[in-house]
This record gives sequence, structure tokens and C-alpha cells, in this order.
Amino acid sequence: QVQLVESGGGLVQPGGSLRLSCEASGRIFRINIMGWYRQAPGKQRELVATITSGGSINYADSVKGRFTISRDNAKNTVDLQMNSLKPDDTAVYYCSAYLKEYISTPTYNYWGQGTQVTVSS
Repeated sequence: QVQLVESGGGLVQPGGSLRLSCEASGRIFRINIMGWYRQAPGKQRELVATITSGGSINYADSVKGRFTISRDNAKNTVDLQMNSLKPDDTAVYYCSAYLKEYISTPTYNYWGQGTQVTVSS
């Protein structure tokens, strides 16, 4: 059984920084894409950033220049360094991994439980 566990959320003042981490564990053959999404109250879940196993990165326009995604393929981890945080960044942040458990199984998208990030003075 695959599990994604996030850590690093919390309360931070505007302009501050936080680092989120996520580790995928369990039966994993290969992880194609890892990423972070967020969902603010009353809004739909939205893309924050994704990174492929080859290192190709995609950011939402709203976080470009402020957030940095990184990945360790050997450890099945993905991090999100968030700088210059704004109140609009307040949301529950979810880790995502698009992976295969076995060589013969389809690729599925797995989600973590989410970690709260609150940006407020």
C-alpha cells in the first residue's frame, strides 16, 4: 500500500518562508511525476508545482519566482520551498505522486492527507 506523508506546514507571517516535505512509501516501482497542489476554503484544488523524474518542472503563475520544487528520486521525496509568502497562499497543501506499484500495473495518482499553511500577521 502506497502512502504519501507531508510535513512542514504551519503559521507564518506575510513575507516569511516555509518548507514542505513529502515522502512516498510502500510498494513503488516507479514514480513519474510528483507535485504539490493546494486548496483554499471555498475554492477548487489547484496546481502549485510539479516535477518529473527527469527534473522537468512546472509552476503555477501565482508562485513563480517565490516557490521552488525539488525531488530526490532515490528517496521518493519531494520538497516545496516557499518564500515571500502572501495571505493568498493560505491553503491546505497536498502532495501528489503519479506512480506505478508494479511494472505491470497502471499508473495511478496518489494523494497525501494534506498540511495546513496559514499566512497571517
